[in-house]
Amino acid sequence: MKLVQARIPEAEFELLRRQAKSERTTMQEWVRRAIREKLLPDDVDPSDPIFSAFPLVRGKGPKVDVSARHDEYLYGPME
Repeated sequence: MKLVQARIPEAEFELLRRQAKSERTTMQEWVRRAIREKLLPDDVDPSDPIFSAFPLVRGKGPKVDVSARHDEYLYGPME
């Protein structure tokens, strides 16, 4: 982990302190979570076949190489 230091106005510090306390977490964890939520959006593409296509694997017989070729089974042959 890297250490980040920042100067913020007392009013913002107090807002951060109160918010973290109300959520029963540390200010460090609250800031880390806010950064992740802002910079790493958790969007789902509803048209992704993994969420809409059933059956996911077409054809008969066991698939013994699913871990290596999962994209091909889910999305079709790669070009």
